[in-house]
Amino acid sequence: MTEENHCYENTLAERVNGILKDVFYLDQTFASVEDAKRVTKNAIKLYNSKRLHLSLDYKTPNNVHQNTA
Repeated sequence: MTEENHCYENTLAERVNGILKDVFYLDQTFASVEDAKRVTKNAIKLYNSKRLHLSLDYKTPNNVHQNTA
């Protein structure tokens, strides 16, 4: 998940994986790899563009990124 020898970055990756599994139910078994990829892409799109985040003052990550870029 992270660059070589950067173990402290793994906590962020684990947090995102946990959210994808718990909030978007990606801990299930899929019929095919293509189905898993499609559902995962959709979940990430929703997470970044629709889901409001408390830590971002109830904004989406895309909103915050667009306003700081």
